[in-house]
Amino acid sequence: MTDKKNIQSPEFVSLDEAAEMKIGTRVTFVPGVQALYAEALKNICYVKKIPLIRVLHPFMGIDKETGEDRQAQLFDLTCQTSLPTMLHDEERPRNVWIEQLALAEEIGDEGSPALIPDKFELRVEMFGLCAVVLAEDGLVWNIRILNDSPLGRKYGYSEEASSTAPAKIAEVIGLIDGRLKAQEKLGSRYLVGDSLTAVDVYWATLSMSTLPVPPEIMPKTQQNQGMLMWFEGNSKMPEIAEALTQRVEDHQRYILTTYCETPAVLGGDPL
Repeated sequence: MTDKKNIQSPEFVSLDEAAEMKIGTRVTFVPGVQALYAEALKNICYVKKIPLIRVLHPFMGIDKETGEDRQAQLFDLTCQTSLPTMLHDEERPRNVWIEQLALAEEIGDEGSPALIPDKFELRVEMFGLCAVVLAEDGLVWNIRILNDSPLGRKYGYSEEASSTAPAKIAEVIGLIDGRLKAQEKLGSRYLVGDSLTAVDVYWATLSMSTLPVPPEIMPKTQQNQGMLMWFEGNSKMPEIAEALTQRVEDHQRYILTTYCETPAVLGGDPL
């Protein structure tokens, strides 16, 4: 069990405050929730030793008291509403994972691991693997269209798309497993080359959506308990359960516990 007394409660600033800041790296989060891309970006920044100012990401929908779109200000600031938004000093906002990664690599501590390989051949491999995990029609995309929900509809939910999603998710997991198996033969614990790269961090974090982790890695909160139950359900879908291997789990746990923020610091209300 995770000791509630030892769980940190990070401070969050408002979007207004974050927009007015001239210095610092600000990232939007929902307190108590390990939103997949936000948690992955947090772990990327953790590896790069980038201090983060946590910003409250506005919820979807209409404010009942004002009748206004709660994400209107975020849209005005960034021309989109997805989570997370990354702000650094007075530079333009970054909302796409590949731009966020490039910025993190640029501003990270000089002594931190390089997450983008120097060799272009390895970059091709790394960004290709990242794409099937993070990009359109990849792992997370298909997880979001498993169910009919506001988020699912945003990503193109339909009965037909949902019916094919589990097989696509399983295919990505199988691809990762095959990659890890090939890397083992080369004496490497990593997905690309012989050292940590961004795809290890992204995959280990985002795979929690199909391969749940213990509370020592991802604490339970009042805000994320439903999401954790959903992730648990995903892991039991026949196609996905069949694709998951001990090798995939071992890699996930190794990366999360060796390089990432564990237990994850979410804020919110711990259970």
